[in-house]
Amino acid sequence: MPGLTLALNVSNSILKVVGVNMRSHLPLKVIGLLLLSGAGACGFTQAQVPPRNIPIHQDWALQPGSEVGDFQVVGSLGDVSIDLEGGKIKAPFDGKVQPADNNCIAFTSPEIPAYLFRLCGVNRPRLGEVEAGEVIGRSDILQFAAMRRQPSGTWAMVEPAVDILERTVGK
Repeated sequence: MPGLTLALNVSNSILKVVGVNMRSHLPLKVIGLLLLSGAGACGFTQAQVPPRNIPIHQDWALQPGSEVGDFQVVGSLGDVSIDLEGGKIKAPFDGKVQPADNNCIAFTSPEIPAYLFRLCGVNRPRLGEVEAGEVIGRSDILQFAAMRRQPSGTWAMVEPAVDILERTVGK
């Protein structure tokens, strides 16, 4: 941050911020925590990732986001529901995570360019470029849909391979 000088003089326990000396009687561990949680956190923001539109080839009346009574549908025909009990979700390949409709994310990878995975019910997803095995979020109940690109540009739901699901939920 331009114009901000932050230095810690350990021998005199003086914290110098923007040219002002403040005598500190706090233990160095507390000062370190303050630095990490305050000034040290500058710049650790997640890049904006554009949302992904996923036109689905099949047309079902109930899709994630539909309502039944006063309740929201979180999965539909073609989704595999996995009870993760708050567990981690990992990137199955190197790829990209983008927000999608209705509390879902889209995962794509250049390793499998004809496929897209839609994951719904993901808490605090990590968006953007990710590496295989990297945690991309957590979920109580994960709704996983595998899709294959069609010549028309739409996506058709297909059955996901068990090994890809295992990579995703971290067997």
